Amino acid sequence: MDWFGAENSDAARFVLQRGVALVYVLAFVAALRQFRPLLGEHGLLPVPAFVARVPARLAPSMFHRHYSDVLLVALAWLGLTVAATLVVGLPQSGPPWLPLLAFAVAWAIYLSIVNVGQVFYGFGWESLLLEAGFLAAFLGSDDVAAPVTVIILFRWLVFRVEFGAGMIKMRGDPCWRDLTCLYYHHETQPMPNQGSWFFHHLPRPLHKAEVAANHVTQLVVPFLLFVPQPVATFAAAVIVITQAWLVLSGNFAWLNALTMLLAFSAVGDEQLDAVLPWSVGTPGHAPMPEWFAVVVLAMTALMVVLSWWPARNLLDHHQKMNASFNRWHLAGAYGAFGSITRRRNEVVVEGTEDEDPFTTDWHEYEFKGKPGPTGRMPRQWAPYHLRLDWGMWFLALGSPSQHRWFTVFLLRLLEADVPTLRLLRRDPFTGRQPRYVRARVFRYRYSTWEELRRTRQWWVRRETGILVAPQSLETMRSLLR
Repeated sequence: MDWFGAENSDAARFVLQRGVALVYVLAFVAALRQFRPLLGEHGLLPVPAFVARVPARLAPSMFHRHYSDVLLVALAWLGLTVAATLVVGLPQSGPPWLPLLAFAVAWAIYLSIVNVGQVFYGFGWESLLLEAGFLAAFLGSDDVAAPVTVIILFRWLVFRVEFGAGMIKMRGDPCWRDLTCLYYHHETQPMPNQGSWFFHHLPRPLHKAEVAANHVTQLVVPFLLFVPQPVATFAAAVIVITQAWLVLSGNFAWLNALTMLLAFSAVGDEQLDAVLPWSVGTPGHAPMPEWFAVVVLAMTALMVVLSWWPARNLLDHHQKMNASFNRWHLAGAYGAFGSITRRRNEVVVEGTEDEDPFTTDWHEYEFKGKPGPTGRMPRQWAPYHLRLDWGMWFLALGSPSQHRWFTVFLLRLLEADVPTLRLLRRDPFTGRQPRYVRARVFRYRYSTWEELRRTRQWWVRRETGILVAPQSLETMRSLLR
């Protein structure tokens, strides 16, 4: 089975196994901190109600048999612990079946979470993490060479992420074709970071150059991942640098970090050794067990069959973005920002303790990541994922799928529900119940250099309408009956 081992990929396997496992750790931490107030027994979209109307065959999950917040916490802690052992390399020091089993456990638990996560888990990077974890299970342990077919499948995954994103742009918004999308993107993206304001104010010719470079990276470079070394390593380096640039300019959960990790599948040990004076490779590998080779080949055949749907999607004029073609989130379609919004709307949620709902004494609830008070600079949250804040961005775009949970969210604010308030940056009532809450819509734009110097405000906003008029606890409860 010497032909089956990728002898030049020890560093790639090291980064893939430990890097993907680290993202799983982050995902389970986010579940422990956010899942219960969003989706728990008393959450905004309770899992028990979801599994009662959606059969297990459509969304396989351990929680279809039984859901409780205690079970969720127990499974998330188990997944986190197993992923942490993979980060430090404990299963990799044993036989090949041990890391396979460890990744299988983490993958199965996270699949169970995603499949009941509804709109709060309806992101492309959830499927990307599940597919990456599934493939990482078959990379083997340190005493055997990484199977060459698994390395190729990882490159195929990176190809779909990058080329899919490039094609959805070319087929989507015309501003990608005339190179003007970055005139708007840094200001209107879901969750800006502390660098976004500065990126937005770069000269427009530089913005056009960025878009042109992005097209080359996503439409040309991915093909080079399959070219012999050292070209494949060069292609991986271009992808890593481009993704790092995106990390500096915005918050996209673990999408960019995970893509950088996956790109390492194309990095060769010899090429890495020429740059870094160390190696994670071993002097040699033991023969690959025949049973392991058979299992890997069976998985490879399965992924080849499943890849028909995303491959066809890449060639389809009506290309789907971030689509799963099966309930296991394997061999999906990826891509982002096929269209760019030109203006930024934000929903500002406020409460008052005054008995008169027409009072002027309203106070704003502040969210951790999304823009709120105009003088507060956005901060870096990625690769951590703030699910409520992302939902608020979709809500401001007018997405009807967000209205159901938002109504419950307002009720939880009126109840001063502690778990819900912990999702926020600031509760203006410090745990007390407001008499009324409301939601107003504002148009946001970045301040100019001159406005920033004069007012110290990063944003300028003006009210454009009312999303929810003042509501009391009694009216909200009656509305949700």
